[in-house]
Amino acid sequence: MILHICTAAEWAAVPDDGEYRAPSLDTVGFIHCSDPGTAHLPANALYAGRTDLVLLEIDPGRLGVPLRWEAGVPAHPSEAWFPHVYGPIPRAAVVAVHEFPPGPGDSFQLPPALANR
Repeated sequence: MILHICTAAEWAAVPDDGEYRAPSLDTVGFIHCSDPGTAHLPANALYAGRTDLVLLEIDPGRLGVPLRWEAGVPAHPSEAWFPHVYGPIPRAAVVAVHEFPPGPGDSFQLPPALANR
């Protein structure tokens, strides 16, 4: 399982048989993703104060495009590696969508449905 953060509106705009294309696909050539242990890192660094986010739960076996584990862009101080999806994400590859509001102290934490697995 890999995870991707986007707005609820961005996800709602994807047709049932369509694909999700993050802006980064055009700017850096891939879609930034995380795993359950790192999803909070980009969330806290890039989305402070946002309350309109969802976390897409993606089955890598359903992508149909390359997935590579690489250093963050930019590199994270912890030297964590992140999954990068080199193509659009088919809606059929998204097996669940989780609300992703900030928690106490406005920091992001994995939603209970994912944390309790």
